[in-house]
Amino acid sequence: MKSNPIPPEKLFAPNSRLPVVAPPSLLFLASSNPGKLREFAAAAAIRGITVEALPGISAITACVEDGTTFEENARKKAEYYGSKTAEWVFADDSGICVDALHGAPGIYSARFAGPHATDEENNQRLLAEIHEAERRRSRFETRNSGVTTGRAAHYVCVIALANSGRVVTAVEGSVDGIIIDEARGTGGFGYDPYFFYPPLDKTFAEMQPEEKLAVSHRGAAFRKLLDYLRSPQQ
Repeated sequence: MKSNPIPPEKLFAPNSRLPVVAPPSLLFLASSNPGKLREFAAAAAIRGITVEALPGISAITACVEDGTTFEENARKKAEYYGSKTAEWVFADDSGICVDALHGAPGIYSARFAGPHATDEENNQRLLAEIHEAERRRSRFETRNSGVTTGRAAHYVCVIALANSGRVVTAVEGSVDGIIIDEARGTGGFGYDPYFFYPPLDKTFAEMQPEEKLAVSHRGAAFRKLLDYLRSPQQ
């Protein structure tokens, strides 16, 4: 059964239960990934906040992401890139975790097929690993409405926020789905064409930006961050 997500303008509207505290009007994203920037900027705009890539980030030596969890890497990036400015900087670490692969690729999602792998190369390795795992287990998956079952996966996003290089909070969002064999849709990025979301009967790549924003791991985490910015702690 399909479900209709809550419109993003309501999801990202201020939480009425929180006291009204003026949040910063500008946040810098510690990433040059255009897909992430596009999604975060759209979510922030609903609350009147501008999100831009950290100025000069392409010229900054990349942060070493040697953490063992999404949160460790998000915090490391926020602290490292945040030290380059006195403004508010946030960094995210996100990825896909597949049950059949015992949670892989996880924190290695962006470089699953190698340090400079393309999205397509990462996706093809993901499918190859899943197929190999299925062969090893000699399991034959049943099919439901043309979608392979037994491919449970979830996206995770952890966002860390820093001011003048000091991390002040970290928040997490996740979403469950299924990995399918054939790419569907042309939107999104990363593993989106193969990540099927049953409640909407679509892959993330088939969704309109506002649909994805309403149900995605990145949208869930960013809503928590925006609520934090309106709370007394900040």
